[in-house]
Amino acid sequence: MYSRVLWLLLLLLILEGCSEINKAKDILTNPSAREVYQRELKINDELFAIWKSEKEKSIENNSVSINLPYRESGKFFPKSFSVYSYLIELHRGDFLSVKIQQDSTSSLTFIDVLSVENSVYKNIKSSKFGEQTLQFEIEEDNFYKVVVQPEIDASSFFIIEIERSPLYLFPVAGGKNSDAQSFWGAQREGGKRSHEGIDIFAKRGTPVIATVNGRITSSGEKGLGGKQVWLRDIKRGQSIYYAHLDSIAPIKKYQVEAGDTLGFVGNTGNARTTAPHLHFGIYRRYGGAINPYYFIKQNDYKFPEKSSFFPENQLAIVNNTANLRNSNSIKNSEIIEKLSVGDTIQILGKTEYWYHIKSSNSKISSFLHSSLATPMN
Repeated sequence: MYSRVLWLLLLLLILEGCSEINKAKDILTNPSAREVYQRELKINDELFAIWKSEKEKSIENNSVSINLPYRESGKFFPKSFSVYSYLIELHRGDFLSVKIQQDSTSSLTFIDVLSVENSVYKNIKSSKFGEQTLQFEIEEDNFYKVVVQPEIDASSFFIIEIERSPLYLFPVAGGKNSDAQSFWGAQREGGKRSHEGIDIFAKRGTPVIATVNGRITSSGEKGLGGKQVWLRDIKRGQSIYYAHLDSIAPIKKYQVEAGDTLGFVGNTGNARTTAPHLHFGIYRRYGGAINPYYFIKQNDYKFPEKSSFFPENQLAIVNNTANLRNSNSIKNSEIIEKLSVGDTIQILGKTEYWYHIKSSNSKISSFLHSSLATPMN
């Protein structure tokens, strides 16, 4: 009995040692979440290759277009090898958030975000092993693919949420997106120059605030901008320009926090003949002016209502003809396939009034309006 206990303790020490060795190796080799998954769960090479290839196929050929925010609910089925791939447009200044909720705390999912340019896909960010959330700042205007893949034996109900938010606060107190009425790139002086910022209209004297923690590098009245303040965003290496102020707040410190009042809306400088507004600009070191709009564009929407939909695995078409679309909207979407009454389709999930499906014919993901199909018993 005593010797058996010793052997058990020795085995536990060996296993613990292996775990620590793997952790040390991971620091040096930086394996992907999928590689850690195969190692930790001892997935055989053949099964892992099939699972991994489904992700590659979805990236190349099998994505639906969505607008944000987006919420989808459904169920992961074991060994279904389903992959959820979404095409979205994002801009510099957006903060992207992808979250997965499941009714099983032990079930794994893998999140990847890739940029898309000239049909070339580049991995930008991936979730870490065991994490259900991926969040980061977008640095380039581009199209991106968000890929969500459950583990091979996943069997759980899920909710996928994808949304963007601005990196900065809105610079005019109490303002909203519709107050911005003159945008980046607009022609000025008969085309001699373009607008290097946006104009946000408000009542004279409305407070103008620091959109981010930073350092005041300059303030005063000069040039076309009239009364102005320059705020340095040290974290991102860029300067924020507030112009045409009616007056500048008595700032007693160089370091300011997001929300601090910097001045008040006016029309000084070359804006004397226009209604009071804030000219808001962002300048990158060595890169010049950039479009500031998405840094402050507020989320003036709410997530769709949570669906109580817990899907069966298949649907049957009930109309004579059913259009499958590349987006969950009739407007601005393309019909990519037509199905007939009796055709069956695999359910991936549901978002509001649309099923996210894969047809038995083409194996391509698409959206089908919920009025055109019924769950199979």
